[in-house]
Amino acid sequence: MSKKGSGLKVAIVHDWLYGGGAELVVQELHEMFPEAPIYTSYCSEQWRKKLDYVVVTGYLQKWPFSQLRKFLPVLRQQWFKKLNLSQFDVVISSSGNGEAKFIQVKKPAIHICYCHTPTHFYWRKYDEYLKTPGFRPEWAIRLGLKLLVKPLRRADYAAAQNVDYFIANSSHIQNDIQKYYGQESTIIHPPVDTEDFKHTDTASIRNGYVVWGRHVPYKRFDLAVEACNTLELPLTVIGEGPVTKKLKGLAGPTITFTGRIPRNELVGYAHSAQAFLFPAEEDFGIAPVEALAAGTPVIAYKSGGALDYVLPGKTGEFFTEQTALSLIESLANFEARKFNSAEISAYATKFSAKNFKTKMSEFISTCL
Repeated sequence: MSKKGSGLKVAIVHDWLYGGGAELVVQELHEMFPEAPIYTSYCSEQWRKKLDYVVVTGYLQKWPFSQLRKFLPVLRQQWFKKLNLSQFDVVISSSGNGEAKFIQVKKPAIHICYCHTPTHFYWRKYDEYLKTPGFRPEWAIRLGLKLLVKPLRRADYAAAQNVDYFIANSSHIQNDIQKYYGQESTIIHPPVDTEDFKHTDTASIRNGYVVWGRHVPYKRFDLAVEACNTLELPLTVIGEGPVTKKLKGLAGPTITFTGRIPRNELVGYAHSAQAFLFPAEEDFGIAPVEALAAGTPVIAYKSGGALDYVLPGKTGEFFTEQTALSLIESLANFEARKFNSAEISAYATKFSAKNFKTKMSEFISTCL
């Protein structure tokens, strides 16, 4: 931050804090501005502790709202709108599928929005959410979404027009910010703990494939399982979630499930795999970049955030359709020996937390 930025009163605002990649952005912003309060609609005790108890919540933190938080977009909109942020010079909102960007910031203060995505179930993935809401009773969720989507879209669009500067977490999201909000944005990739996964010359011999993350439908781990079944390739599936049982039902003898494992074990698997499989369309995707940091090439569905870090023949390969058949074709043609682990790991450092802080500091100085 330049001298012009010193002494600034900064506030950080986030949708909610209970786990996921978006929280890592807030954590790094907190390290940049340790005195800045962090306003959010809900915060777990774990994250309150991680953020040194500077988190500010309101009535939405209390029962019964805390239990219903995923179903209360209108209340969240109003809560964020009514926050008194008049004492701050810079307010940084970290917003994805929530309403942090609804805050009201008056001139000469500036509002910078780090946008993880325009809200999925209003915009890009509306049809997908109608098909598979992910919450029960599904009929009620579908009905509510159909009835409310138009006013929710209007409110979301209006909130985006009050943002002074948008930051996109990937070129994929930069395009969506332009498409749905009509706004320009600057790309600053989210922070990844590349140091933990950093490739070393003592890395073990690589064999088989690996995938990790929450076992939820949109991550499409089923494609990885089906493809490795067909080709009889060893695949290690790390993590757990709502579709774990279904994935185990699909799995053949070459598929291994580890459940949740400690961080050091995850790093070990990253260093010993021939490639990380990434069948999802993600806004960015932290896990595949962690794999790259370990010097492991990524075989990814050619869409979303992967377009920013999978370089065919250098850091990985693409498959062009989100189907098991397309992934099978890519796996059948994959040549692990042509990839240089040290070069892949070095490339991944551009997504480090240190680099994120540097770019954020430069961007804020430019805005001022």
